[in-house]
Amino acid sequence: SVWAYEDHVRLIRGRICWEIKFSAVFIALLLSNIKLLNLMHMNRFSFQASPLAFDLLKPISDHIQEIQSFRERNRGSSLFNHLSAVSESIPALGWVAVSQKPGPYVKEMNDAATFYTNRVLKDYKETDRRHVDWVRSYLLIWTEMQAFIKQHHTTGLVWSKSGPIAPASLFDSPPAPSAPCPPPPPPPPPGPPPVFTDDEAKPQADATAAQHSALFAQLNQGMDITKGLKHVSDDQKTHKNPNLRSQQPAAAKGKNAGPVASPTTPAQKRPPLLELEGKKWRVENFEQKHDLVIEETELKQVAYVFSCNNSTLQIKGKINSIIIDNCKKLGVVFENVVGIVEIINSKSIQLQVLGTVPTISINKTEGCQVYLSKDSVSCDIVSAKSSEMNIMIPEGEDDYREFPVPEQFKTVWDGSKLVTEPTEIAG
Repeated sequence: SVWAYEDHVRLIRGRICWEIKFSAVFIALLLSNIKLLNLMHMNRFSFQASPLAFDLLKPISDHIQEIQSFRERNRGSSLFNHLSAVSESIPALGWVAVSQKPGPYVKEMNDAATFYTNRVLKDYKETDRRHVDWVRSYLLIWTEMQAFIKQHHTTGLVWSKSGPIAPASLFDSPPAPSAPCPPPPPPPPPGPPPVFTDDEAKPQADATAAQHSALFAQLNQGMDITKGLKHVSDDQKTHKNPNLRSQQPAAAKGKNAGPVASPTTPAQKRPPLLELEGKKWRVENFEQKHDLVIEETELKQVAYVFSCNNSTLQIKGKINSIIIDNCKKLGVVFENVVGIVEIINSKSIQLQVLGTVPTISINKTEGCQVYLSKDSVSCDIVSAKSSEMNIMIPEGEDDYREFPVPEQFKTVWDGSKLVTEPTEIAG
């Protein structure tokens, strides 16, 4: 088991070294402060349930709290979803204190991270592939840790039955000199990491500030500002020299007279994809496909439908949530959702509920028709920046009654607060 853990540590260390390039603050803090490599000594010692156990695990606990505090201090960061994914899943390192079946505990932490990494994918999927690679690499750390625990510590961390009791100083030894990072696992990380600061904007800001300073310096000259103007004689004035009116305006120096067409590059068409990645079903880039089906679903799984046009998807069973992003003329039929169905940046969407769903969210969408079942008529429908939304309420066995969602509102002051209500305009 010791040698197996050493192999696992080398594998995880390789992934962490690559993660440093993408998550500089969090993973570097984790690697430098949490002496995770000392865990390989655990099954050489015996364990005694006493306050000593708290001393052994306190360094890990302290640094987990430090990472979570860092996230709270940076709520305004553009990478807050990245920070949240790490903060919500980092307690998985406490699996050493779980006496029975620590593997499912790590899996729960991985699922908690997936909630935020889905948001990262939604925000950066088409703009910066580095964030997509970061998500895959980070979640793989916990997946590999689950596999190691399942193989060697299924019922909890294995301690020696005859060795000496593990001392609290086990974590106090100075860290060994760090060896060079092993090569990163595939796929290789493309490009430099995203950073937390806005240093790239400083040169532009400095240039703008210099222009402003020069402008104010000229304004401060007062009446002397006209001394730098050149006198224009009558023969140079158009209204006093008729010959100037028949001349064509001079072409600007250094520029071509002809129109310059901006180069356009055709959008790269990505291959269609329907696969289960961890706990997430990915349905992407389908065109004219009306037989898409997700057969086997679990309660903790989510479905992310991206850039599918003129297609139909059926989701069977019970699933955690569904996200429909950047789709056109898409129909989705599902049975049961325990979380939320979210439609964003889409056009002409048809949604049919066969079972139950607590919440449907419609954002930045033009044209959305929702068919509710008798069991889902009490669901919450939240909309923002959307138009042409209609809710179909069942009547009888096979009939529906259509109700439009208000798009125009009236807001009045009632003396103590603003009151907003939908308006009805007679045609």
